[in-house]
Amino acid sequence: MSTNPSTIRLAVIDTDSSFVTVLTKRLEAVGWEHRVAAGPLPLEDVVAMKLNLVILDPDVLGADGAHYLEQLCGGIPGLGVIVCTGRSTVAQRVRGLRLGADDWITKPCHPEEVLARAEAVVRRRKRAQVRTEVGPLVAGELEIRADQYQAFIGGESLGLTRREFELLQVLAEDRGSVVERERLYERVWGYAMAHGDRSVDVFIRKLRQKLQRRSQAWRYIHTHFGIGYRFHPEPVDGPADADREAEAVDDAEAAEEAVSVVAGADE
Repeated sequence: MSTNPSTIRLAVIDTDSSFVTVLTKRLEAVGWEHRVAAGPLPLEDVVAMKLNLVILDPDVLGADGAHYLEQLCGGIPGLGVIVCTGRSTVAQRVRGLRLGADDWITKPCHPEEVLARAEAVVRRRKRAQVRTEVGPLVAGELEIRADQYQAFIGGESLGLTRREFELLQVLAEDRGSVVERERLYERVWGYAMAHGDRSVDVFIRKLRQKLQRRSQAWRYIHTHFGIGYRFHPEPVDGPADADREAEAVDDAEAAEEAVSVVAGADE
């Protein structure tokens, strides 16, 4: 493995004794620091343990599984989260990834695959943390703070989720250039986009709504049909006016397609 084992510290939240036994033996063999829990770890404990990663089976938490997953993903910047659970529907997997999970593994699975995926998630998180050393990016009325995993307008937080922030950050880093949907997905989600997946469009729509609510005089994200998106702040009274109707149509289509994909997943 390319990552130094001593740098990886993780928690496994699971009650599947067979899976946990096999996985912990492998973790001990490679020297990764780990803790096993049969229930949710308080977020303050996760922070105090300085974890790189949490491997979670939401089924262990019952009806609270999705809520806890969202708390983990949204509440601790830089923390990688992998869902590792039994059989699930496409809709469940889509929801989990949209709540912020970095990856989803279906049991039964080989421990080597779990470790490889864990290593990949930690690598991506470390690359993202390097960007936090750069100062805030200011564009229009928007201030993007990588050190806080958040964006601000007039000093007030936009309340972005981790995925929304990462999309904004990737677009802003390539300011003025069109970033293809597939490239956005790979850089934010960490793997290739499946055919028909509209997650990028849905998150862009949510991101735009938050930006427009707080900064109505500016247009930040522009749509390039069939290609992707471009970050280029422009006053609403300027050239951005011509884009507004097209963007509204694109957002509506993205929402409809996303709903149809998720709704059809259980058919």
